Amino acid sequence: MKFSYSLSKRFYFHILVMQFFIIHSVSSMNLTNEYLNHKCLNQGKYNSGSAFEKNLNWIFHHITTNSYAATGSAEASIGHTTTPDFVSVIFQCRGDSYGSKCRTCADTAIAGFRKKCPSNKGVIIWYDQCLLYISTIKEKGLTKINYKNIFSMHNPNNVRGDAKLFAMRVVDFFSELTLQVDKISSNDYNHIFYAAGDKKLGKNKVYAMVQCTDVTLDCKNCLAWSITKLFKNNIIKQGARILGTNCDVRYELYPFLRS
Repeated sequence: MKFSYSLSKRFYFHILVMQFFIIHSVSSMNLTNEYLNHKCLNQGKYNSGSAFEKNLNWIFHHITTNSYAATGSAEASIGHTTTPDFVSVIFQCRGDSYGSKCRTCADTAIAGFRKKCPSNKGVIIWYDQCLLYISTIKEKGLTKINYKNIFSMHNPNNVRGDAKLFAMRVVDFFSELTLQVDKISSNDYNHIFYAAGDKKLGKNKVYAMVQCTDVTLDCKNCLAWSITKLFKNNIIKQGARILGTNCDVRYELYPFLRS
């Protein structure tokens, strides 16, 4: 659903609200919302009281006080792309975090942005349950994979037994989840795509999730690329994740999502 408003001073604002489509979510243990990473983008600084700050605060207000964050995702921009007051914001929660949990993560991410990249016009900040992306560039739904802003995290514990066989089975499981996401993407262009589940792999039970930020033709390719990076250089651990601005993938040997 898209809302369009005409504001004063020829500002234009739109918010794209997208609901999560949950394929199969797993039970919850060890739920956190810890800070994961951030990147201050080289897009300049804004001054206190400037038109840019007012536009940014206006978007923040609508994301945190209305139902947008509660539904899982919001994309908004104000101003003209050729002017210094233009700001674009993309906010997304993890597929199992919605309602008050998502709104709380929005508040946390905004506070984190102000602390870690004060007055920056561009920033990406990741928490366990949400992503906040602020930019002076209109991303148009993140239709192209942003390979520059991707990072990985690994569980420090090694896999017991045949690690290579374990990795092959995990990749196969991810392929199953990706196929589920791809089936939805061919039929529905109004949802963020998220699939999660658990599967018995030998002596291990693996919990995994895949998620795309937007409904794009690159969603499947982004997931496939990220999955290959999980075991780069034969680093095979009991858990790992790849996070970016387009898609996320994660697996663990314990439940980490809400049911």
